[in-house]
Amino acid sequence: MKICSLASGSKGNCLYLESGDSRVLIDAGLSLRETLLRMEAVGIDASRVHAVLVTHEHIDHIRSAGSFARKFNVPVFASHKVNAGAEKYFKKTKVCEFESGSAFTFRDVRIDPVPITHDSCDPVGFVVESREGRSASVTDLGIVTRLVTEKLRGCRFINLESNHDVDMLMNGPYPWALKQRIKSRHGHISNDESLGLLHELAHDGLEVLVMAHLSEVNNHPDHVVRTTRAFLSEQNVCAPHVVIGDQFHASAVIEI
Repeated sequence: MKICSLASGSKGNCLYLESGDSRVLIDAGLSLRETLLRMEAVGIDASRVHAVLVTHEHIDHIRSAGSFARKFNVPVFASHKVNAGAEKYFKKTKVCEFESGSAFTFRDVRIDPVPITHDSCDPVGFVVESREGRSASVTDLGIVTRLVTEKLRGCRFINLESNHDVDMLMNGPYPWALKQRIKSRHGHISNDESLGLLHELAHDGLEVLVMAHLSEVNNHPDHVVRTTRAFLSEQNVCAPHVVIGDQFHASAVIEI
């Protein structure tokens, strides 16, 4: 299994996942040019990607999904509602529609699109399972539901939202309405909520954890790394390797 966070944040999200014999992008929210540059920089051959999985229709998740798919003649997987909402981005693109909450098979992987509560038409996270084990990507969560918690158990790798520090958000420069939207069940989960989910998910088989979609204004990578590692050290499990998903640079390619 190989993982690379190509971009994570409000300006664009893209995760490379290689599991079994399948290689996918989860979201493609950068420009096509920037996506290809970052993949080349870390040694990922874009022409060997088999599909793009789309979580929802917000621009920071779909900006180059269609153009990437057309360039390399691969499908985009999206729900019917997301496909309709992103129609202009997916023109002349092969779109394979799935039903949120219903798992499907692609090549040698089982893909489970898990419903979440973000403020878009039909948002999901993804759990991907192959002979190499389970991996997941859940950002723009809104709230941590019981379903999300149950679906993410037993993963070797998780790309997990840790968007904001509540005190930084509430004392920061954002307008009140935006603060309320971020904190709502349709917004983003905080560092504390992320750790609360990790309390349920931490196990000896969790090897890599990417803390994702950090706010540039209402969070700080050093704080997230420090608190996450401290929290995991108290869970009586083998602590996973913790990586911060960066907005401006790709992570290293991590192999587990």
